[in-house]
Amino acid sequence: MSQAEAALAESVPQFDNERLPEAKSFNPWLVALVVTIGTFMEVLDTSIANVALPHISGSLSASQDEGAWVLTSYLVANAIVLPISGWLSSLMGRKNFYLTSVFFFTVFSAACGLAPSLAILILFRVAQGLAGGGLQPSVQAILADTFSPQKRGMAMALYTVAILVAPVLGPTLGGWITDNYSWRWIFYINIPVGILCVILTRIVLEDPPYMKEAKAKARKVAVDWGGLGFISIGLATLEIVLDKGQELDWFGSPFIVLFATISVVALTAAVFWELHTKNPVVNLRLLKERNFAVCCLVILGLYAVLYATTYLLPTFMQQMMGYDATTAGLALSPAGIFTMIEVPFVGYVLTRGYDPRKMVFCGMLIIASSCWWMGSLNLDIAERDLILPRIVQVLGLGLITVPISTVVFRFIPKTESSQGAGLYALVRNEGGSIGIALVSTMLQRRSQVFQSVLGQHIGASDGAVQQALAQMSATPGNHADVHYRALAELYQKMQQQASLLAYMDQFKMLCIIMLCMLPLVFFLKRPPAQKHIELDAH
Repeated sequence: MSQAEAALAESVPQFDNERLPEAKSFNPWLVALVVTIGTFMEVLDTSIANVALPHISGSLSASQDEGAWVLTSYLVANAIVLPISGWLSSLMGRKNFYLTSVFFFTVFSAACGLAPSLAILILFRVAQGLAGGGLQPSVQAILADTFSPQKRGMAMALYTVAILVAPVLGPTLGGWITDNYSWRWIFYINIPVGILCVILTRIVLEDPPYMKEAKAKARKVAVDWGGLGFISIGLATLEIVLDKGQELDWFGSPFIVLFATISVVALTAAVFWELHTKNPVVNLRLLKERNFAVCCLVILGLYAVLYATTYLLPTFMQQMMGYDATTAGLALSPAGIFTMIEVPFVGYVLTRGYDPRKMVFCGMLIIASSCWWMGSLNLDIAERDLILPRIVQVLGLGLITVPISTVVFRFIPKTESSQGAGLYALVRNEGGSIGIALVSTMLQRRSQVFQSVLGQHIGASDGAVQQALAQMSATPGNHADVHYRALAELYQKMQQQASLLAYMDQFKMLCIIMLCMLPLVFFLKRPPAQKHIELDAH
């Protein structure tokens, strides 16, 4: 092993696996519960800081735009680590990698809470994102190895609850903590959870035999520094483009043009490099397996739609209906409760041998229907009219994510499960970023289009306009002032209706995206018969 490889392997805390009991001496469900704690904590952190940004910016004497880098920096760091988490697991051992990730995630969470300035907070958020980026794929790989295929559905159901409920609870919890305590506590709450997770993981988790062999092999081969560099630069710049594109007017900004160019060049070079390298840091050859490739496409589109609606609904409730951030979060929270109820049931059905492809197809139809339902919202609706379609959407989501999580690794070698989990997690997260970037851009542009269209039908000589102005002007005061106030009010109402039409447009667009994804289900392979599952289990 070279000096560089030795330094990389020794730069993290090493845990003595030999002194711990074998994983088989513990109930697999205990292992699943313990490792899911870390994932829940990390996913929660991707959304909990959203509502606290104004408080963070004000406390650290920064503008709102500068404060937004608290979110962007975390997402960029996450995107870099996700695809290389499989290689890091092989190099360090999956247990050591998971423990190291949780340990440093907890340390840098505490550091974020103590940050005295915005620059230092952003620096610690980058470190926190790098530490936590490998938790999601590690947990999926651990569950795939811990459970036999016929029991994997229930295990993935537990994992799905964590990654679906955490983003729902994040804004609500973050708003409550910020309003009642301080924004610093949204980071401090990770400390006891992280300590508990490290202690329990040391006790119950053990690397499978093939991982120990992979660890010894990984330390003998040269590090793929070229692939690591291209992927890191490409994904970091891509995440910045997606997160800052709308704010900076996309390709009207030299900054976005520069970073988009760097991203395209770096990612193109990364694909070429990784496909022609003997020991790539990211094994793109896994995409040759049809089931894995199709599952990645499905999850890309699914999370684009999920995160897009998660962005649109609270924004609609606050901007169009006057809700505050905490109330908007509470209105969406019931969907998380229904997820926790549904997902274990879906996992149980899968253990009984039900075809997961049928569930995925039905889930897509349900999500498409919920998006169309959201596209019929107006400004006179009650709160339940927002809650119900969201509940329907997450019910469809549960019918997709659990079956997809069980079949995505079904036809790839068990020795590649960590690599596959990292690539799969990257696609899922990038789908969310693409979805938010898409709807935030289209929302503004469609609003301008509808405002122009509505403006063409509002003329001074129009009878309806004159009648509306007369009603608005029927108040005491100076005639000229009242008239101008009436014109301003009429213009404001026109803007409001244009924004409403733009929101409706976005929800219907998401419905069409889900319907266009339906044919992908027919490319998924039929799962093996139940009686053969144990023979080729991971």
